[in-house]
Amino acid sequence: MSNAFKEQLLKAGLADPKKLKAAKKQQHQARVQSGKNQKTVSEATLLAEQRRQEQVARDQALNREKQAQLHKKAIAAQVTQLITQNTIKASGDLAFNFTDGQVVKRLYVNNKLQSELTRGLLAVVRQGNQYVLVPASIAEKIAQRDADCIVVLHSRQVQDIAEDDPYAAYQIPDDLMW
Repeated sequence: MSNAFKEQLLKAGLADPKKLKAAKKQQHQARVQSGKNQKTVSEATLLAEQRRQEQVARDQALNREKQAQLHKKAIAAQVTQLITQNTIKASGDLAFNFTDGQVVKRLYVNNKLQSELTRGLLAVVRQGNQYVLVPASIAEKIAQRDADCIVVLHSRQVQDIAEDDPYAAYQIPDDLMW
């Protein structure tokens, strides 16, 4: 109530000061409660919050992309380290032919290395644009990280020979050169 109206009521005896104080207190509490319950949200606040959430989503996507790139680099570094630490020097006069995709490649090795390659004890691995020999156990570790590096890795499975096979006595050499 305004002061003039309050004073008129008090002079006329229609209101006493205690009731006026109680009414004023009640009005104040009502204003405080209504202010707490009703938040004034403007469009600018909503747009700012929406932009902030979009920025957070973009930042998270960029972070995931960076993490994926770092993971790829780490795997490539592990593969390179495995290859460089376990490379077996290929030297000899026997040509070992293998295919890399659609292209036939040749690596010169000695008799021992050729037999180990054909039995699956050694593997041919691509390192950049070169081909190197590594032990089969290392090649399996490399294949777990990056299977595209492995060019030749023969399996060590022993073929079961059927009992009624008429050609069982004739072994086919796996290092046959033609």
